[in-house]
Amino acid sequence: MTISLSQFNQLSPQAAKDHLLSCCTSERWAQAVIEQRPFDSIDALVAASDEVWATMGESDFLQAFEGHPQIGNVETLKEKYRHTLGSASHEQSAVNSADDATLHALAKGNQDYLDKFGFIFIVFATGKSAQQMLDLLLARLPNSRDEELANAAAEQNKITQLRLSKLITE
Repeated sequence: MTISLSQFNQLSPQAAKDHLLSCCTSERWAQAVIEQRPFDSIDALVAASDEVWATMGESDFLQAFEGHPQIGNVETLKEKYRHTLGSASHEQSAVNSADDATLHALAKGNQDYLDKFGFIFIVFATGKSAQQMLDLLLARLPNSRDEELANAAAEQNKITQLRLSKLITE
């Protein structure tokens, strides 16, 4: 569902928060963004979102990460990548069908990541194949928890920006 920026600016605080929580499940982030309404453009909304996100802390990040499903089993991964060749034209790159070995490695990597860091692997996945996601996951797995918290928070912000741009129209 999309709404116009004008409609968003006129929503009750709770309704606006509900819409924002569909983009990022951090309650404190959503509340802080709402308090900056009205916005005169989507760019202003995204800029406010970025500014607010930059002030958030670990508990806010973790709450946002909890809004994502964990890619944890092979059947879920197969379903996710099954129709990638027919992706919408807005996808940034073509995605090849993922083979079982890649899906199994991605599922294992996701579990290893969760076990090490205490939160799920967060990555801006639009346009990425299963192999690209696996490569990113394996590259980030050796990081410290602090590094990964920062990486995941940056990826969450990219996801939020995309979701905001899909939710609200000029």
